Amino acid sequence: MTSDLRRQLILSAAKRCFARHGFAGTTTRSVAAAAAISEGLLFKHFPSKAALYAEILAEECEADPDLMHLLGLEPSTATLVELVRGMVEHFMQITVDEQEAQRLRLMTTSHLDDGEFARLLYGKVGDLIGPVFTSSLERAVAAGEASRIGNEPLNLFWFAHHTVLTAALTRLPAVPCLTYGNAAGLERQLCEFILRGIGLNEAAIASHLDREMSPAPGQSVSAEST
Repeated sequence: MTSDLRRQLILSAAKRCFARHGFAGTTTRSVAAAAAISEGLLFKHFPSKAALYAEILAEECEADPDLMHLLGLEPSTATLVELVRGMVEHFMQITVDEQEAQRLRLMTTSHLDDGEFARLLYGKVGDLIGPVFTSSLERAVAAGEASRIGNEPLNLFWFAHHTVLTAALTRLPAVPCLTYGNAAGLERQLCEFILRGIGLNEAAIASHLDREMSPAPGQSVSAEST
């Protein structure tokens, strides 16, 4: 069996274990048993349970057709705005999906523990989305629709990510920690806050934020926006 095939076998077994027992209830020993291999062989492919879980989440992102369509768009101000809007929508709706809420809790506890899972996931998210974000921001600056802020454009992505992640955390308890004044337009306000923070000017925000997201091939705009 090739190394790649063995790796996929381990990931398939891990998905079943995580789905059945959750992250805390799954062990590398149980994954190895489900994959019919030794735990030592599993460690040759994945050094830890956190690495296994992070790889599964990365594969799920890469299998998301909407995200892949968005990441395949030509770098531009419009693409940058769509990325920010999509990130805000994902995090602010995360509590309606218990599985996603559990992942957010895991990410949070990782910061308070050894940080391994958070480091792995940040690395995968950065590799996946970072290049599109930074190249789109460069295009926005070149088009006169944004000002250059600092010398590390990828940091602006992380500042945006941390903003919405923290906002989502306030909604995890049954009684939210903050109501943000029960703002009806909270997602839009967050988008505007982030877009201003990464340097977009008011004209660009007004021009792009209200546009419908670009439809994927074979998909109507109305279908994408629902």
